[in-house]
Amino acid sequence: MNKAIIYLLLVGMIGCNRKPFVDHKLKFEKISENCDNLKPSFRMVSNVAGERFEFEKCLATDFSKDQMKVSRQGDTVLVEFQKPAAQKVLYKITLDIDSYPRYNFITVDNETFNVIPSN
Repeated sequence: MNKAIIYLLLVGMIGCNRKPFVDHKLKFEKISENCDNLKPSFRMVSNVAGERFEFEKCLATDFSKDQMKVSRQGDTVLVEFQKPAAQKVLYKITLDIDSYPRYNFITVDNETFNVIPSN
């Protein structure tokens, strides 16, 4: 019985000793050949694996995943898109963020939003 309790305590301590991280998955879809109909909405949905953010962004015609950088600074997740040099098109962005410890803000290209997970 004592061995089982010690084992559970060790597993609990190891499980609680997590290192900080921020992971992301990006999906993007071109929705217009120009940025005239850009909707400034920003939507967040909480789920078991973190938060999902959906928004529209005017980006380079040849945008790729490596033109976006996600990092963490304190209790803020920073999302930076490379500025388009020439022709721009409108994309629908779906960004899944999983981070530990919990973050309270997300900044997308200098625009900051409060992160309040739903229950």
